[in-house]
Amino acid sequence: MGQITNSFLEAFKLIFSFDPELIEILYLSFEITIIAVLISSFIGIPLGTVLACTRFYFRKAIISIFFALMGLPPVVVGLFVYLIFSRSGTLGWMGLLYSPTVMIIAQIILITPIICCLTFQTIESAHLKYREFFQSFHIGRLKAVNAYIIDSRFELITVILAGFGRSISEVGAIIIVGGNIDHLTRVMTTAIALETSKGNLSLAMGLGIILLLIAVFVNVAMIFVKNKFLNPSNQDL
Repeated sequence: MGQITNSFLEAFKLIFSFDPELIEILYLSFEITIIAVLISSFIGIPLGTVLACTRFYFRKAIISIFFALMGLPPVVVGLFVYLIFSRSGTLGWMGLLYSPTVMIIAQIILITPIICCLTFQTIESAHLKYREFFQSFHIGRLKAVNAYIIDSRFELITVILAGFGRSISEVGAIIIVGGNIDHLTRVMTTAIALETSKGNLSLAMGLGIILLLIAVFVNVAMIFVKNKFLNPSNQDL
């Protein structure tokens, strides 16, 4: 118990003293996560909107595939990206393996199906609700889609927050493609795994506490958006 208590005290000391190593890991973690979430949102939200508002052959099959991709095992994604960007892989000539860029690519592959499918569910609900109304006034599809997105903007914020939470806690894929290299590709989740195996519990606990606080913050933010903007009638409950 004494060692664990000391590790906790050292962890808080590292946090409140803004330890340079800890700050470096946090900075890279947020940089990779934010870039991956932004790119995934730019891909996933329009794609989910198109799937929700249009009818075409194989639409149901494509939707089923994207929903299946939501459960992609991260280590399989990491292996797939590794094989592509390894020296003998198709894109090995780019030299991106064990770099933040390839870690972002792996994150995008994992997050995009989640954002796409959650967007699809949100926009489809709005489309079914307002479709006949827009058709009766002969409102064009593009204007209708813009209205769906504006009307569902707070739901889409929770979709992006869900993608952020999924990305910031990822370890399986990025440890394979990033290699957990100090001062280059070490992020919170991989650093926690490494430092725990090394017995450096103070840094691992410090990062773990911050990661836990981030997870709590994301969930509180999602609940706040839902109660404040989506279900305002429940505020006083």
